[in-house]
Amino acid sequence: MIVGAILTQSTNWRNVERAIENLKKHNVLTPKRLSKLPEEKLAQLIRPAGYFRQKAKKLKAFVAHLHAHYGGDLRGMLAQPTKKLRAELLSIWGIGPETADSILLYAANKPVFVVDAYTKRIFSRLGLISSQISYDELQRLCMAQLPKSAKLFNEYHALLVRHGKEICRPQPRCERCVLARACQFYRRSSSGLGR
Repeated sequence: MIVGAILTQSTNWRNVERAIENLKKHNVLTPKRLSKLPEEKLAQLIRPAGYFRQKAKKLKAFVAHLHAHYGGDLRGMLAQPTKKLRAELLSIWGIGPETADSILLYAANKPVFVVDAYTKRIFSRLGLISSQISYDELQRLCMAQLPKSAKLFNEYHALLVRHGKEICRPQPRCERCVLARACQFYRRSSSGLGR
């Protein structure tokens, strides 16, 4: 999960899957083996994910941190309180808010809402947020509106990703968008037009 969260930066999941498959084929998809793997070899294995040299450095930075602070004990690292772990993840070179939150939600099973480009695009097009909203503001807004549940946040994020890939694309398919229709209905009914 952590490798996937780092590799998915600036690419699509299919490319990440190919890179992870390469790591599995070479039997290096563990923190210990990744730490021993030369960076250039790692870069070649993850090449399908794009920006492979930078991502190899990011993976190495994460694994180095894990070994320096936890003796390679990933479970120990992930068992920390959410706020502390998030701050620690953000202190590692190459890990930003979306990647840190993906690690928290998917690897550590912590109730943290992941905001990504799909989330921002969908909510902005529906008129629910400004397109200029910051990551932290949008995350706070989402977390304030939903029950705090890792399972719910996981499902919600997956549904937003799917909707963003299939309907709310860069060239949107608004005529097929059930969310747009629901928002229009809500606006009409709350303004008295639907009565």
